[in-house]
Order: sequence, then structure tokens, then C-alpha cells
Amino acid sequence: MIFPAMHQRGCCSMYFRRAVVAVSVPCYAVLANNSSCSSCYFAVGLHTMASSGTYKLSSSVPGHEIDVRGLATAVFPAGAFVSVSRDRTGKVWVPNSSPDRGFTEMHCMRGHNNFVSCVCIIAPNDSYPRGLIATGGNDHIICVFSLDRPDPLFTLKGHKNTVCSLSAGKFGTLLSGSWDTTAKVWLNDKCMMTLQGHTAAVWTVVILPEQGLMLTGSADKTIKLWKAGRCEKTFVGHEDCVRGLAVVNDVEFFSCSNDASIRRWMVSGECLQVYYGHTNYIYSLAVFPNGQDFVSTGEDRTVRIWRRGECTQTIRLPAQSIWCCCVLPNGDIVVGASDGTIRVFTESDDRVADATDLQAFEDELSKSIIDPKTGDLGDIKAEDLPGREHLNEPGNRDGQTRLIKDEGKVEAYQWSMSEGRWVKIGDVVGGSSQQSSGNRVMYEGKEYDFVFTIDVNEGGPSMKLPYNVTDDPWLTAHNFLQKNDLSPMFLDQVANFIIENTKGHTLGSAQPSTIDPFTGSNRYIPGSSDDRTGFGMDPFTGSGRYIPGSGTDPVAPAAPVAPAGAADPFTAKLKELNSGTSEEQRLSEHSVTQLEALLLTVCDQQSKLQPTAEQVDILWNTTHWPEDIVFPVLDILRLAVRHPVVNEHLCRETDGTQFCNHILSLMVPQGRPANQMLALRTLCNCFSGSIGRNLLMAQREAILSRACDLRTVRNKNIHVALATLVLNYAGSLHQIQDLEGKAQCLSVASAALEVVQDKEAIFRLLVALGTTVSNDTTAGDLARSLGVQSQIAQYTSTSDPAKVAECCKFVLHKLQ
Repeated sequence: MIFPAMHQRGCCSMYFRRAVVAVSVPCYAVLANNSSCSSCYFAVGLHTMASSGTYKLSSSVPGHEIDVRGLATAVFPAGAFVSVSRDRTGKVWVPNSSPDRGFTEMHCMRGHNNFVSCVCIIAPNDSYPRGLIATGGNDHIICVFSLDRPDPLFTLKGHKNTVCSLSAGKFGTLLSGSWDTTAKVWLNDKCMMTLQGHTAAVWTVVILPEQGLMLTGSADKTIKLWKAGRCEKTFVGHEDCVRGLAVVNDVEFFSCSNDASIRRWMVSGECLQVYYGHTNYIYSLAVFPNGQDFVSTGEDRTVRIWRRGECTQTIRLPAQSIWCCCVLPNGDIVVGASDGTIRVFTESDDRVADATDLQAFEDELSKSIIDPKTGDLGDIKAEDLPGREHLNEPGNRDGQTRLIKDEGKVEAYQWSMSEGRWVKIGDVVGGSSQQSSGNRVMYEGKEYDFVFTIDVNEGGPSMKLPYNVTDDPWLTAHNFLQKNDLSPMFLDQVANFIIENTKGHTLGSAQPSTIDPFTGSNRYIPGSSDDRTGFGMDPFTGSGRYIPGSGTDPVAPAAPVAPAGAADPFTAKLKELNSGTSEEQRLSEHSVTQLEALLLTVCDQQSKLQPTAEQVDILWNTTHWPEDIVFPVLDILRLAVRHPVVNEHLCRETDGTQFCNHILSLMVPQGRPANQMLALRTLCNCFSGSIGRNLLMAQREAILSRACDLRTVRNKNIHVALATLVLNYAGSLHQIQDLEGKAQCLSVASAALEVVQDKEAIFRLLVALGTTVSNDTTAGDLARSLGVQSQIAQYTSTSDPAKVAECCKFVLHKLQ
């Protein structure tokens, strides 16, 4: 159960708004070196700035019953946009041809069984020339719609909590972010890979124009850059949840946060600029067509337009939460808010609403009730406020807020630079002086010192928790839980929340808190307490590999092995190390003899002898020698697993997982290179038997992930063994429908190619890529979306050996 307080809807945990900045704090930008930018900073009394191209209301669209949570500019029809809402619907809006300049609902989509939180447009293709619409919701699923039908074409299932962000890329790639702390990459109706690394909810995701680069922003305060499914960089700087991301160009992007700041970043990791202006959480960003200016929205009831690094205009709305925004091709701004209304703003005189609608909007704004407990207006003391005559003085900047006292009431006004006048934006109620002088909050016909607004998860309605300082907090908590049919297990937490937020008060308003009564934190930590829902051919000798131009698609050798050698060098080193090991680990003469016999048996393909269970057990136990002396045992192991008897004994269902885990423990990046190489070769040779192949396929995700970590070890033999392992997996996946497995092969091969220099390793990785994409259009689409073509193009000019260039050209041909 989650208790966001004081109107803070839309957070998957308890978020208490802080008074981040006071009333008169200006909008400004700070350069990366933390010095104020003289061209960007402007404050009361410094200078005035005339706004050019001022945005005004174009139309109000009462399109949804409750909060509008997501917006996206549509591909078709021209000038249209899509909205999604907590009312569980998505709608397509097209501009009217009539003089009212409004929008008409063209299409309504239903498919979620809980509120819808995000939306994006999938670009048109041959099958869907008008594009597709993807929506994510609190029901953990993604629905994909066409414009031809109200129900989904298909749904994507895999997330374990709310899907709160979506972004579409090239070739039909879709990226999703969720409260389950993961992001997922989808292609058509399949999950191709899961991006894991954040420690809290992934609130926002975006695919960058450069193929293969993806960004995720999280409640853990970080932004991560991903390429081919792996985290390349983590951006640190925000002091609270990262709520929104927006692409500037191939190498720059914006981020916004609950810390009330906006940051501009380079993908290289440098923070170029920090922008301040909002006084509360910032939820969304959208970049204008010029690629530089942008718009932001947040919990302070405002839409802010930023030009050349400055906040040049502030538009206040008659709703507390301005959840989302998008920019239409003509430069108009569309915003969605907690009152269920969509509003369109324009700087074109031809599209500005008529005088009647503009006055109606201003009247609606003036009737707004502003609660100072939100922190948007700072600390208010009515006795210190000036009277109406204060409005005779002009403002210094657009969006400047001024409070006055008129006939005992506190009113809020905002300066409009374009109109040259103060516009009333609401009445302020519940200020500290008002309550201390005896004014209290009315709720259900009774007066209370405090009335907390509580949201129990995003899908449910708000609940009120009234409280008087003379009441018993435990009894109040008990009554609240009982009245709202909530679990009594939360009694202590609710009571302590009341105590903490009324501490020291005899009368007066509740102070905003950042403490969650259920977790002790100011943020939800997803997952922390949420329980809802014959031998094969040897690739080292050249046998069994794909030869470009042979007329067949590249496939991996069925069972790569390492070349067998004489037993004497192995046993000689084994005996030497055995004599120096500890007594409890030292092998008996009998055990050494058995290992010699095993080695002779597995190295002689003509032998009629079979390895015994005793010999295999001795081998297995000896592989647990200390890491500094175990390498000759691993050398025997990687040869032995080629034999069907040993392969079955070690990889069978009862022992296979233990065997696999032990091999992986030898492959840690900080381990010994000899052990890493021999462990990789052991895994390669496990593919020689069906039992071993089944084990490695079952453990694919863990094995390839650990193997990929070894790409950074500068060792030619390790790189060749790694490439061979990827090649084996590609060959095993070639004839089956396992898109997630193929996606991981593509990701690991791509990652390895960035660091591997050895030509044989490069060749095998190219063969793995060709094998993966051959005869599989979906895998080919994913490879293109990951930027594989641009990555491998350099190898087309490789002349020594020529097979590298030949294979590279073959793969590029497959990806055309």
C-alpha cells in the first residue's frame, strides 16, 4: 500500500513535496562549472526581457474523465496527437477544419484493465503505413493498436509492475520502462532483451537517433546509457527521481527530475548545463522542431517554455499536476493535466483562441485554490503581505508570482510580459498565519487542523485523512484504515506518519514531509516489498566452419573441441602440483593413476575403453583445487567433456547446474586468465554432446553474460574462446525460434567486436552474427536496430586474412 501525500498523484510510492524554492526565485541556467551564466540568469530587479513569440491558449479539449498521463504527436493524420488517461482509454485527436480551432476525437482505444500511463508512436512500415500506437499501463502490459480497430492488435507481457514509459526506434524496436526496475527491448510481439541495472523504478526511457543507443532514467537518481543490451555509462547528478528524458540530437539529451531541475547532457557523460525555474517536481519535457528550445511541465501547475537556455514564458494552469506534453509539427504545445483536460497553446495569431475562450480560461485560473502546503508559493504570512496597490507595479519577468492581501484573503497573481499586466492565478487558502489565527480546514462538515490527501496506489481514488492536534494519532489511524477498508498491518506506519507531520504543532498547517511512513524513504523501491502481482569437429583446426561463397548460410560447428595432445605433459604438471598441495586436497597415487587413464581414454578416439564413474568423480573433485594450481585439471576437463560418457555424467539434470556454476566461478573478470580461457573452452566443448548442449542452452543467459564480461581481458586466447562460445550458441539457436536467445547472441557479439583485435576471434564473431540473422527477419531487424551494420563495416577492407572481409560482406548483405 502506498501513501503519496498532499495531492502527489502519479508516484508509485509516497512522495511528499518539498518547498524547493520560494515565490520569487527566478528561472535561470547554471553552467556545468556551477557558475551562473550571465546570458541565462535573470531575476527580480536585474533586468526585464521581452518575450518574442508568446504562447497563448489555442483550445481546451475536455477529452478524458480523469488525469491525462501521456501524449504523443501522431504520424497520421497530419497535425494529430494521441492522449492516454487514467480512465483506461487512449484517444486520437485531429484538428478541426471549423473556425473553433479545436480538436475532434477520431479514434478511441481500449485494452487495459487499469489506468494507462504512457504512449508512443511506432513509425509506419509496409504492413502499417499509418504507424502503430503503443500504450503502457498499471496492469503491467503494453497494448499495440492500429487506427483501424479499437482493441489491441497484440499485447506485450513481461513486466512485473506498471509500465510507465515507452519509446519507439527504427525497424519497429520498442523500449519500455517499468516500476519493476527494468527496461525491455521489444521487436514486434517479442521481448528481445531485458536491461537490468537500476535499483529502483525506471520512470523514463528513450531511444537515441544513433542506432543501438538507449537511455533510461530511474527513481535511483541515475540515467543509464545502453548499447546492444549492456550498460555503457551511468550519469549521476540529479538529487531525486529522474522523471523525463528528451533527445536533442545524436549526442545530446535533456533530463528532468523531482529535484526541480533540468539537465542537458552529452552522451559522453558531461553535464553541459543545469536549468532551474520550476518550484516542484518536473514530469515531462519536449523539444521544439528547431532541436534546441524545449518545454517542460510539472507539479507546480506550470508549463514553461525555454529558449536559448532561458525560461522565457511561464503558463500556469487551473490544475495541480501537469503530467505530460508534446510539441506538434507546427510548433504548438499540447499538455495534459490532472483535471482530465488537454490544452493546446500556440504562438501563431491565426490559431489563438477567441476572446471569449481566453477570458474563460483566465476566469477558470483565477478561481483556482492554491494550497501553500504544496510548497509552490513558499512560506506565506498573510500579515506581511501588501495590498492590491502592489499590483500597480509592473513585474520584472514573465511568470513572476506576486501575492497580495485583499479583504482578508490572500490572492496569487502572475505577470504576463506579453500583455503587460498581472493575471490572477488563484486564491491561496490555508496559509500559516490564517490557521494560527483560528482558520481551520473544513471536511465533511467539520473543522480540522489537518486534512491530508492520501493516494493508495495510482489506480485508486484519493482518500482524506482528517486530524486535530487534540486527537489520538493511533485512534485516528485505526479509524482511517477501518473506514477505507485498508489492512490493519499499516496501523503503526500511519500513526507515526501523523505524529511526524504534526510534530510541534498546536494549530496550523501540516508541513510537507519527505518521509514515507511505510518505508522510511521518500521514494518507492520496486521489488523491496512488492509481492503483487561421437566427437565433433574442432574449430581451432578449421573444420566445420562456414566458408563464405560456399553457397550455404553460416552455421556454427555442431561440436567444437580443442585439439588433443599427449597425456604426459598434463600428468607431469599434475603430479608436480599435487605434491605441493595441502594434505586434505592431495590426490592419492590411485587417484592420479585414474586421471591418467581417463586422459588417455578421452584423447584416443579409437579407444574401446570407456571412462568410469570413479574417474569422472575424481576429475570433478580435483577441479575444486585452489585457483592458482587448478589449471592442469581444467585442461584435462575441457578435453574430457568431449566424450559422451563424461559429457552426460557432468551435465546431466541432477548435476548440471552445480557443474555450470563452478565453471562460471572460474570466469570472474578478476580471475586468472589461464583459468578463464580453459573454462571458456570447457563450455565450448560441452556442445559436443546433446546432454551438455541442453545444459548450456538452459543456462544461456548466465553463461553468455559472464562470458561477455571477459571481453575486456586483453588475451588473444580468451577472445578466441569467447568468440567460439558465441558461435556455438548461434549455431544451436539457428534452427529454433528463440528470439531472446538470438538477441543475447547479437548483444554479446556486438560487445566483443568493440574490443577484440585478434582476426580469428573477429572472424568467428562475424560468423556468429551471420548465423544469427540468416533466415530470420526478426533477428535481422534487431541487428539493424542495434547498429551492427555500422559497427562491422570496417572489416570489409581487411585483407589478412581475406576470410574476414568475405564474411563481413556476407553479413552486411544479409542485413540490407
